[in-house]
Amino acid sequence: MIHHVSVGTNDVGRARAFYDPLMQLIGLRVLKASAGSVHYGASDIVFSAETPVDGRPANAGNGVHVAFQAPDRETVRRFHQIATANGGTDAGAPGIRDKYNANYYGAFVLDPDGNKIEAVTYTARESFGL
Repeated sequence: MIHHVSVGTNDVGRARAFYDPLMQLIGLRVLKASAGSVHYGASDIVFSAETPVDGRPANAGNGVHVAFQAPDRETVRRFHQIATANGGTDAGAPGIRDKYNANYYGAFVLDPDGNKIEAVTYTARESFGL
């Protein structure tokens, strides 16, 4: 089981402006923050954006991405919209990815540091009506 995932950032303030509304959308909040990092979770930290401890610039890994579970397709669409409105770059618009599963509905973005993130749901329904 994975305990937590961290991505590198060169600007924690910029990372927070990007990640704070996305994490809120999927039910996570800031649990800890400093000048060098921000950590999100519900009760325990599960995701962080941090400046590298070795002091070198952060860079994104080719082929690496972090997928966040969304409750429904509308949340996936909102995740993509909020991400691109807050400095993210589209890396795959919301839609079915049937090469993975008939109900795999996901959206991909690059954060301001180039880290690839995704919101995904397997639910066939459009929303929970909330």
